[in-house]
Amino acid sequence: MAYQFTVSPDFSPDHISGWYIFNTWLQKQTSTAIHLEMYDSFLAQREAIRQGRVDLIYANPFDAATLVREQGFLPVARAVGSSDEAVLAVSAGNVLSRVEALLPGTKIAVTEDPDIRLIGMLLLEPADLHADNIEVIVNNTYVLVAKQVLQGRADVGVFLADAYDGLSSIIKSQLKVLVRSQINVIHHALMMGPQWPLQREAMASLLVQMGGDEKSMKILTSLGFLGWQKIDDEEMEFMIDLMDVLNT
Repeated sequence: MAYQFTVSPDFSPDHISGWYIFNTWLQKQTSTAIHLEMYDSFLAQREAIRQGRVDLIYANPFDAATLVREQGFLPVARAVGSSDEAVLAVSAGNVLSRVEALLPGTKIAVTEDPDIRLIGMLLLEPADLHADNIEVIVNNTYVLVAKQVLQGRADVGVFLADAYDGLSSIIKSQLKVLVRSQINVIHHALMMGPQWPLQREAMASLLVQMGGDEKSMKILTSLGFLGWQKIDDEEMEFMIDLMDVLNT
């Protein structure tokens, strides 16, 4: 039987091959059959989790509470020096330079990425904008968010900061950042379900040591990571509590 591994759908498409390479590396290191299943939406992934079809997940922080408190998942590790931040951007030719200048009726382009949408809405609060006085345009990718802004169908785009930074220089030259969040304590995490065969400490130790040779360092680079660092229960509970506060 192969254990099921999945990755939050908001990962950069540039790193798809990296996750498959990482999965192969993990199988060899653990002598465990692992199948990597990618889902094209958060809804599809959450349904797989609900049905018990996920054993290991690189999870979005928004879903951490459900995974820990309802599904019995344990946090293992996160990417070194990485946090989930949001960027609000408009077209470069837009006369607006401050969030506070945005008006009710503003069209906001977003993805289904739940924590970035949440942070984006918090960044809009100085303009007194909220779900009831804006128009939200949902897109599948951050490239499409940029396209909506550049083509004038949206006034503002909400981006995962890493995704914004990864846009081509041509696209970024046509955009202007209004604000970038600096929360610093919200992040994705690799989490293991109760049926996962390895002990959490052994798994964390394996990941923390990854990058000690040229081959594994290349795999980390293909994921866009500098390395892994261990997460303990206290750190995860703090992040879950913070997400609960932000979502109220």
